[in-house]
Amino acid sequence: MLSAQQAMEKLLAGNREYLSQTKEIGDISREVRLATTEGGQHPFAIVITCSDSRVIPEAVFKCGIGELFVIRVAGNVIDRHQMGSIEYASEHLGTRLILVLGHTHCGAVDAAINHDPEGFIKYITDDIRKAIGKERDPYKACCLNVVHCVKVIEGSLEIQKEERETGLRVVGALYDIETGEVRLV
Repeated sequence: MLSAQQAMEKLLAGNREYLSQTKEIGDISREVRLATTEGGQHPFAIVITCSDSRVIPEAVFKCGIGELFVIRVAGNVIDRHQMGSIEYASEHLGTRLILVLGHTHCGAVDAAINHDPEGFIKYITDDIRKAIGKERDPYKACCLNVVHCVKVIEGSLEIQKEERETGLRVVGALYDIETGEVRLV
């Protein structure tokens, strides 16, 4: 099991490798599939990210089967369902790093800034609006949204307990879809 710091270093090292890759991601071999079937999953990081098809955490961090516990939802917003998944991975799988990964050119953030959507997407944009306040710069708004999501996760009593007892860390980052680089927020 990796500490939160070791997990963060592994993610950032994987991202540096990703910046020079053209096709390969992490280990998705038959052997790893069988090992995780028999031995269960032991992800070293929980990644909460946007559903945007341009954001592929396993590729961005050069990870394979069983290495990341990925939760995807438009705008990387956090509600009770995401919190339940986060708590499951931290408590039952022993994962010590939670990474909220926003991204540049986020459609959900754009919708919160420039549109008044209807239907179920309004739940997402309302949450993002609460996070960004009056901010109109898309990059800054994406960063504020990540910071807000980190605070929501850290507000969980279960997560606070895990932080005290196990060294769990909650970190925010932004993925630049043009360059492929991940920067901590």
